[in-house]
Amino acid sequence: MSTAGEMASGSAATAPDSTVTADSAPRASHRGRGDARRAVAGDLVILSAIGALLIAAFIAAGATLYAQFYGPSAFVVRYANLLADGNATQALAVPGVAVSSADLEAAGLPADASEDFLRSSALGDLSDIRVVSETNTGDTIAVTLAYTAGGHEASTTFSVGQDGMNGIFPRWEFAQSPIAVMDLTVNGSSQFAVNGFSVDKRQVSPDGAAADLSAPIPLLVFSPGIYSVTVDTPTATSPGVAMLSDVPFTSVPVSVTATASDEFVALVQEKVDAFLDECTQQEVLQPTACPFGFDLTDRIVTLPTWSIVQDPTVSLVADGAGWRIAESAAMAHIELRSRSLFDGSVSDVSVDVPFVVTGTIDILPDGTASILLG
Repeated sequence: MSTAGEMASGSAATAPDSTVTADSAPRASHRGRGDARRAVAGDLVILSAIGALLIAAFIAAGATLYAQFYGPSAFVVRYANLLADGNATQALAVPGVAVSSADLEAAGLPADASEDFLRSSALGDLSDIRVVSETNTGDTIAVTLAYTAGGHEASTTFSVGQDGMNGIFPRWEFAQSPIAVMDLTVNGSSQFAVNGFSVDKRQVSPDGAAADLSAPIPLLVFSPGIYSVTVDTPTATSPGVAMLSDVPFTSVPVSVTATASDEFVALVQEKVDAFLDECTQQEVLQPTACPFGFDLTDRIVTLPTWSIVQDPTVSLVADGAGWRIAESAAMAHIELRSRSLFDGSVSDVSVDVPFVVTGTIDILPDGTASILLG
């Protein structure tokens, strides 16, 4: 009995333990798997967010890299920086910059324009280069740069087109060359300087030594840029006349009129006075090749003598590459004795004779001046 009771008691005591274990074990396993799934899901969300941020950062970095180094604006800025650094040769080698005679002629520009000023020594001051806008215009992209040229704020719009690929990045060229034409007229000198680079008209004219020195000379220049034209020779000077080259592939007329130097005017005055003195040595009524003379109907008793009582004041006016002596009043004086054809009487003649001095001056290739008085 007692054994059976112990067994019953033992069975009764064991049963509740067995039941508790069977009910609680599955619940613990289910909770663990749910927590694990939630943890994995959370990790995936975090990883996805990190991945998205990395992709966005990569795209942003790529866009920045493209804009700074491989975009059309970067292409134009590099070209302008070459000009700012004085590297004309490298700037001319940028795709789309160099032009042919056919390109110029097709654009209505002088096909024989000189390339002599597409050099570093003729470049002006260019700084503070910055991009203003970049606009897609269809087949091309318009890039506008702002800059400071010789202290002047300005801007230029360039036309850029794609020229193939460099790996994954596009390659660019100027769809329209940034070269422009300065149509230069210089009066009063055959020599001039552009930004300090000096030349003779005959060096840059398409006609060479046979050039018409009064005609305009077409010169190719870079855009953007500023070009100051000056004259500084022993015979003539001029203040700088500046041309801002801010519109590519156009022609800009520039005219410079020099002023005769004081030394040159004094030299011409001296030559004119000496010439008139030589005229006074001729004991005739009408000195040969001289600007004065005297008409007399009576007979000459004594040879006439001439003197200059009022010298002309020489004033020079630029005329092409040479000069013109502006009309200047002067006065000669003649003395002689004459006999009247009517009654044979003899009388003394003492008369002031007004006259005007004019003339032209040509500066010869060797630098000397040829003066021709009218």
